[in-house]
Amino acid sequence: MDIEIIWKKFHQPLKGFVSKRVSDQYIAEDIVQDVFLKIAKSHHTLKEDEKISSWIYNITRNTIIDYYRRKKTMGELPVDLVAENKENETLTKELSKCIRPFIKQLPDKYKEAILLTEINGMSQKDLSSHLGMSFSGAKSRVQRGRLKLKELLVACCHIKTDQYGNILDYYEADNDCKSSACESQSSVFKSDKSANI
Repeated sequence: MDIEIIWKKFHQPLKGFVSKRVSDQYIAEDIVQDVFLKIAKSHHTLKEDEKISSWIYNITRNTIIDYYRRKKTMGELPVDLVAENKENETLTKELSKCIRPFIKQLPDKYKEAILLTEINGMSQKDLSSHLGMSFSGAKSRVQRGRLKLKELLVACCHIKTDQYGNILDYYEADNDCKSSACESQSSVFKSDKSANI
């Protein structure tokens, strides 16, 4: 879809959407402008036009949340965005279940580093103490583990993101690589994505 068509179709609805969640109308307009800059940079990566509405509103919600984070006033975050933020946290937990079978395939030293930092939330500094190694060594191990995990994921799944890391779409690769955990979670993820307007 052409960016001018997107502007004509979504500018006023997005302005109303943002204005209900940000009281200062000048800031609301700035947020809408930021959203359209993000759309202009990434809209060509979206394959299917029917997904564009949910993608645009997802970017808009994230941009509003970023605004409140920058202000450090998450307590002021509108109720619907607080709920959405919690939904995203829940989704992240669900997706971590999907990733676990891939983590199990990593060599032990990388598996431990990824489980402790990415799944259990341990800092890399604490990981270095836990493993009895230097901070740079622990950091390097986590980075290598992430790369190996990414290689496993890419071999099985095509994950499409925009330049900000937001997941736009994903689908299984056309090969025999299957993970029953991912298959069961992907249906949850897809239904959540379609309901995110």
